[in-house]
Amino acid sequence: MPHRLMLLDTASLYFRAFYGLPDSIRRADGTPVNAVRGLLDMISRLTTDYRATHLVACWDNDWRPQWRVDLIPTYKAHRVAQAFPDATDVEVVPDALEAQLPMIREVLDLAGIAVVGAANHEADDVIGTYASHAAFPVDVVTGDRDLFQVCDDRRQVRVIYTARGMKNLDVMTEETVVAKYRVLPQQYADYATLRGDASDGLPGVAGIGEKTAATLLLDYGTLAGLLEAAANPASKISPAVRSKLAAAGDYLEAAPAVVNLVRDLDLPTLEEAGAHLRPVTGGPRKELERLATEWNLGGSVQRLLAALDQRA
Repeated sequence: MPHRLMLLDTASLYFRAFYGLPDSIRRADGTPVNAVRGLLDMISRLTTDYRATHLVACWDNDWRPQWRVDLIPTYKAHRVAQAFPDATDVEVVPDALEAQLPMIREVLDLAGIAVVGAANHEADDVIGTYASHAAFPVDVVTGDRDLFQVCDDRRQVRVIYTARGMKNLDVMTEETVVAKYRVLPQQYADYATLRGDASDGLPGVAGIGEKTAATLLLDYGTLAGLLEAAANPASKISPAVRSKLAAAGDYLEAAPAVVNLVRDLDLPTLEEAGAHLRPVTGGPRKELERLATEWNLGGSVQRLLAALDQRA
């Protein structure tokens, strides 16, 4: 089987699993296991359907890095629990999901699935780094549009986009990004900066929506090129757009570092991380089969084991 790397935006998937399955699915002590079951089934299906030979479950070691907040204070601010102002900022994760995260980590470890995070960075940055340096084709699985910026037809990097559900996956390539947004993937971060993104707390430039942002990038190539033209009185930029960009000057100076993925993290190699998928044997297999019963994981463990058995 030709090598193909799959990078999971893991939190995106376990949140989807948690809300997609009833939390009445519980183990004997009453702890919900719906996210565990759902995530394992997603991995089984995705690795089989897209013929992954290598897999990394990319992890949010820091879902809202302080350095990004320092640049744009509204970054993901709506996701922060405000009830405890003296506490460290935390993402609003339901208790029933929080209780399942250690179980998810344990079953992934027993299955030999690499889990990689990076201090002070999000899973998106881990994905950006691996996707930018992989020596073979890459599939990124996420519900986050920001990751469209990694699509690269020449290097065979694409995004398996989950926003419409696991039964309606969209395969995003350079061609599909251009068709939908009228910008190239390498322009997508500048496009998101200009039009804003409420889901990440990015205000955008007031008065510049998707169509205007795309048109400006078509004309000037990059945000830097656009701002350079706006600073030139002889350029053809309209006075109205020039005024809007000037009013958002501080934001436009800070936003690129926030919106662009980090692509040069010091991460373990795929070999060091143990990303190569293999059948689970011996003690780990027996322990997974035991937990499948003890934790009431239904058939999800056997489906995962069967999917990994295909990698023999």
